[in-house]
Amino acid sequence: MKIFVTGVCGQLGHDVVNNAAARGYEAVGSDIQSEYSGVADGSAVTSAPYVQLDITDKEAVKTVISEIKPDVIIHCAAWTAVDAAEDEENREKVHSINALGTGYIAEAAKSIDCKMLYLSTDYVFDGKGDRPWEPDDKCYAPLNVYGQSKLDGELAVSSILDKFFIVRIAWVFGLNGKNFIKTMINVGKTHDTVRVVNDQIGTPTYTLDLARLLVDMVETDKYGYYHATNEGGYISWYDFCCEFYKQYGLNTKVIPVTTEEYGLSKAARPFNSRLDKSKLVQAGFKPLPDWKDAVKRYLAEAEL
Repeated sequence: MKIFVTGVCGQLGHDVVNNAAARGYEAVGSDIQSEYSGVADGSAVTSAPYVQLDITDKEAVKTVISEIKPDVIIHCAAWTAVDAAEDEENREKVHSINALGTGYIAEAAKSIDCKMLYLSTDYVFDGKGDRPWEPDDKCYAPLNVYGQSKLDGELAVSSILDKFFIVRIAWVFGLNGKNFIKTMINVGKTHDTVRVVNDQIGTPTYTLDLARLLVDMVETDKYGYYHATNEGGYISWYDFCCEFYKQYGLNTKVIPVTTEEYGLSKAARPFNSRLDKSKLVQAGFKPLPDWKDAVKRYLAEAEL
């Protein structure tokens, strides 16, 4: 099986290529940079074939995918800077990458009759209530530009393709790139106290664990919508920070605050990011490990 992975210079794409290659699949990576840039860890992603691709260039997408002829496309490339997406000068670019570019990938996949897996987000939901969101719930009124652009990407994939997986994830952390754990540990090293919101509820997702699941998925034809985060229950960002500070050995005091009290974010965030993952088990897929275990393994690997 040949797997084409977009966004390999990011957290998730890096791990997906490594997982696919470790299983003996032919993995081809792409990103907008002229050459692979990321963690130079000697893993498969640094030696796998790499193709420069701007997913907002419709003709380039069509040409590259028709030439590579993958059996599967795992589409990790995205604009993920949530607050910056709110800036007026960025909004068109965000839509172009997350919605239009995703549609171009889907059209190219359809032209060669290959599977496509699209990574989406808890931010497609409005965050109301406290019931966990189910994969087949309808998405209405995302709270920010990023969420709307990812929902538009979902709609593009589902309207163009029959052979698709749409996998919503949340609170992502991995070795290759920026994330909440890296940011807060760096802050904690230089501050006696930090303030972290305690009224946004969800579950973290370790890209190393997620990559395994995604490759498991594309080995099947169990298409549809799924939710995927690590196991271990629903927590707040405050709970998350307290746990990785404890595991890392930082004594920095973590002060819980409401989103309103925190008040620093341009983009509105959903309060309820609980994702129901039971469909994974029903479909026969192996769930991700407990998030505390994922943090332990991540901290053992990351250079922080």
